Amino acid sequence: MNRRQFASNAGSLLGLSMGGVSAFPAQAVSPEVSAGARGLYRRAVVLDCNLDLGESLPLSQASLDTCRSSGLTVIKTTIGGIGETLEGTVSEMALYQQAIEFHPDVLIQVRSVADIAAAKREKRLGIIFSFEGVSMLDGKLERIELFRHLGVRVMQLSYNDASPFASGVMSSPASGLTELGHAAVAKMNELGVAIDLSHANAATTRDAMAASSRPVLITHAGCSAIHDHPRNKTDEQLRTLADKGGVIGIYDLPYLTASPRQPEIKDYMDHLAHALSVCGEDHVGIGSDQSVQPFDISPKAMEEFQQLLAKRRAMGVAAPEEDRPLYVVGLNTPNRCEIIADNLLKRGYPPRVAEKVLGSNFVRAFNDIWKA
Repeated sequence: MNRRQFASNAGSLLGLSMGGVSAFPAQAVSPEVSAGARGLYRRAVVLDCNLDLGESLPLSQASLDTCRSSGLTVIKTTIGGIGETLEGTVSEMALYQQAIEFHPDVLIQVRSVADIAAAKREKRLGIIFSFEGVSMLDGKLERIELFRHLGVRVMQLSYNDASPFASGVMSSPASGLTELGHAAVAKMNELGVAIDLSHANAATTRDAMAASSRPVLITHAGCSAIHDHPRNKTDEQLRTLADKGGVIGIYDLPYLTASPRQPEIKDYMDHLAHALSVCGEDHVGIGSDQSVQPFDISPKAMEEFQQLLAKRRAMGVAAPEEDRPLYVVGLNTPNRCEIIADNLLKRGYPPRVAEKVLGSNFVRAFNDIWKA
């Protein structure tokens, strides 16, 4: 079960990711942005490389309206969850396909870079299918090809724990990419499936970067130099990622700061600025790890959220400092990317850099990875 399913069924608390506890937020304050940022946002391709729709399917009219008004061009969204089977994953994909079929004026599935251009041109929200967990692959390389043909364009090799392919951030530091994992990297390279190392531990990150013949991605993480945390990446990892042509997306999670402080816009921008200084302007983007709908901080939703945290700790998949609501103060809004662009301009970055961070860096990387 992933975060979208949790949003619609608070009684089932085994979410893979944890953003978007409710589709009906109690607070979603959106600060004013400059005219320059607003114009930039309207003309840019805005690609959030880890975001979901925030409620169960079929989508309500309110959710469709939010998708339209968010200004987003494309989102990469997680299909499947912890321990999900092949059948369960295919069933969830079918629900997404049905939503796209029912709302062709609002949604489009992204299988190619041409689809990203179409989403922008036609003012629709593109959806890239991706995996964070790998249980639906069941350690079988042929399933990588199966799901690629079903439209999954981004896959991880592990979640927080170990998989048949690799180790996650909560695994032994000494264990990395397995022999089967090396074969999986080769298969993903062959098929043009993007390898995502967001939840990989240091050894897996190192091994996969070395093994891959194509750029790799870290779609949602932060910078260890700003806050040392297993889910954040070191400067050495960031430099290697950039050298291979990859992109890191900075997330909106509490791991940007030390517990118990809730992160704010300045904290987010410090991570983004650091990544830009280490990787360069062509290798940084946004991967919120949130929902299009803002995170609900009402008392009822927060009670449900605490139950989710307890379940994740009991399952052994919770990360350190996983103890605060999943939002950044000032970015808890559907147009968070517009606010990030505004803050980049306020920090003196030229519009060119802001436009790359908003989406064109990830578009370039997908073009390099997905092409035959």
